Amino acid sequence: MTRRVIDLSVPIETGHFRWTVERRLLKSHDTPGSYTQATWIGWPIHGFSHMDAGRHFQPGGQTTSDIPLDRCIGSAVVLDLTEAQENAPIPTELIERAGADLREGDIALLHTGWDRRASISEPRFWDTAPWMAAEGCRFLRSRGIKAVGFDFPQDRCIRDFVTGARKPALEENTTHVELLLHGITMMEYLCNFGAISRPRVEFVALPLSIPDCDGAPVRAIAIES
Repeated sequence: MTRRVIDLSVPIETGHFRWTVERRLLKSHDTPGSYTQATWIGWPIHGFSHMDAGRHFQPGGQTTSDIPLDRCIGSAVVLDLTEAQENAPIPTELIERAGADLREGDIALLHTGWDRRASISEPRFWDTAPWMAAEGCRFLRSRGIKAVGFDFPQDRCIRDFVTGARKPALEENTTHVELLLHGITMMEYLCNFGAISRPRVEFVALPLSIPDCDGAPVRAIAIES
């Protein structure tokens, strides 16, 4: 059986205007007495491709220790939302049409192609993106999905966090309120959904084993076979 693996993860690189990435050599082959190279790296949990746990938005909510790994693995439907307009909510009708084949227990991958229209390392990615409305989230919830992945900054208010213009109210974090706090695992800042050639694939986004945390970095892949 032929198998194709597609990387859906944003590279963790220094120089991002929003997320500070600290990367340095602890020792190198040029270090006297060393025959190895070892790198230290640090960055925010909620930067780059990552998984949210309920604790991110809810005191006493689920942490990474509470989320079974099988919620991060499974059959995924790629929802073609590439008709979504920039700087506007994604129409619920478009989500309903694209998600017609969603079944209970599926993972929904929301493909706007925004990562190909703007670089995640540039302000435009954040301040002109489409976003999810509550009605679209409720449709996804009604289909019984267990997880969802986004290739765009999915809440409109994210741009306000980025610019620091204001502090949005809790309810403005639409996907977090309508999906995450209803037990749906969220994978944020994924990419490359456009490289997936089939409407249904196997999806894997395993979080790093960081106990009792509000989220964790993931390496997300799609498998076509």
